[in-house]
Amino acid sequence: MSTSNKKVPSAMPPITEQASQCCASIREILSLVGDKWSVLIIVILSERSLRFNELRRKIDGISQRMLTRTLRELERNGLLTRTVTPSKPPSVAYELTALGKSLLEPVQALIGWTLENYPTISQARGEFDDR
Repeated sequence: MSTSNKKVPSAMPPITEQASQCCASIREILSLVGDKWSVLIIVILSERSLRFNELRRKIDGISQRMLTRTLRELERNGLLTRTVTPSKPPSVAYELTALGKSLLEPVQALIGWTLENYPTISQARGEFDDR
């Protein structure tokens, strides 16, 4: 029986090939969902829908302008919905869409990785800074 060095084609090209072919779209979406405010908003809204000021109180350090900007961008990209309830003053609530909820699994994996590896990263930073 002879052996062959031919690679068996897979259903999808390797991730590195995919990334190089669609680099611009990957960069665009990662910049949207990869910034610190978007990730925090997505995690916080995973619990339940919240009003603007409730969100702002839960996110330490975010300005009103940055929260507004980030919420608009997440809404524009279909990750959350904004519901205005006519009242005096009007009440605005934000909730994750199905697409936004589908992002929870990778975001939670990233948070888990961060918590697990932060001590090692912190140590590496200290060693680097000491050099």
